[in-house]
This record gives sequence, C-alpha cells and structure tokens, in this order.
Amino acid sequence: MRSRHPFLICLLGIASGDLSNQLVGQTAKTSFDDGATAAAAAVKVEAPANEYVIGPDDVLSVNVWKEPEVSRTLPVRPDGNISLPLVGDLMASGHTPVQLQNEIKQRLLTYFSDPEVNISLQEAKSHKFNIVGEVEKPGSYLLTGPMTVLDAIAVAGGLRDFAKMTKIYVLRPNADGSHTRLPFNYKKMIKGTDLQQNVELEPRDTIIVP
Repeated sequence: MRSRHPFLICLLGIASGDLSNQLVGQTAKTSFDDGATAAAAAVKVEAPANEYVIGPDDVLSVNVWKEPEVSRTLPVRPDGNISLPLVGDLMASGHTPVQLQNEIKQRLLTYFSDPEVNISLQEAKSHKFNIVGEVEKPGSYLLTGPMTVLDAIAVAGGLRDFAKMTKIYVLRPNADGSHTRLPFNYKKMIKGTDLQQNVELEPRDTIIVP
C-alpha cells in the first residue's frame, strides 16, 4: 500500500541521518578527548625531573613563609651541612632543593602546624671540573652547563706547544672511591674521527693533559 505521507517519511529520514551524524561526531570527539588526555598524561609521566644536586660551596636561599626568623641565605659548608634556627645541622649535599625543603618542613612540624618551605639556588659553586698539565690556564672551573672535554680545553686557553695530544685523559671519580680513566685523543678529534671520546663532563672530573 502506498504511503500517504512521503514528506513526513523524508523528514524522519533526514532527522535520523542527523542523529547518526551527531552520535558519530560525539563518539569521535570522545575518542579524541580521551586520546588527548591519555597523551597529556603520557607526557607528564615521561617528562624527567632533572633537578640540580646540591654540593659544598653552593649558596641556598631558604624561605619559610611568614617565619623570617628561620628564613635566610647561607652557603653549604665543606662538610655538606647547613645550619638553621629550630632545625639545627642538616645534610644538604647530595640532595635536590625539593628533597631538602621536604626534610626542613618535617623538622619544623614540631614548631609550626603547616610550614611552607621554599629553597632556591642562589649560587651554583659546587659543580666544578679540574684541568691540569699542558694547557694555558690550568685550574678549577665551574661547570655551569653541558660541557665536553674539547669545550674544557678551550676554556683553559688551549693546549701548550709540547702537550701530548694523543695522551690526554679524563679522570672520573666513582661512588666507591675508585676512578675511571677516559682517554681523549685531540688529534683524532680535530680530524673529525672517534668523536664519541669527546664525553660530557661531570662534576669533579679532572682532565689530565701530559
């Protein structure tokens, strides 16, 4: 039997198509939002917290909110400790600023209900390398950023005329007190070969130039 309402059927078809499109759009948007959220979460998880490790001679600013008698700027002593009112001696060397401020907060809980502690690095003086031997300016230098062996030689004014270019090495201290010897052939470096020997320096490395 022929339908008496073709126009109505047409409208229903259009509405049904719109509804399907809306559902598909919503599903796609939900999938996109979920994907974006997951991606953002993945970025947060994967991002490394590359914090500075405090050492002797660094200068720290310790601020306890609304407690000026505890707040102060002070250097890390050669033994790695700092001293604060109400806190006493506290080992700072080997800790990041966040770790140290958490430790100070724990100690201050004896005196304050919820102390807010913030530590900032005023002067970075502990991260140093040494370069000795046949360079123009041997000595101890601050390691303020990424630096390779070749960079360090340049900072020290370059090699002297009688430097043994193929016998240079880096002496790197290990946690157990031993040392690792890393050879560096200057002649190969300037020829563009064996580039992996141009390692990035670490704090307390010593470059020996015979």
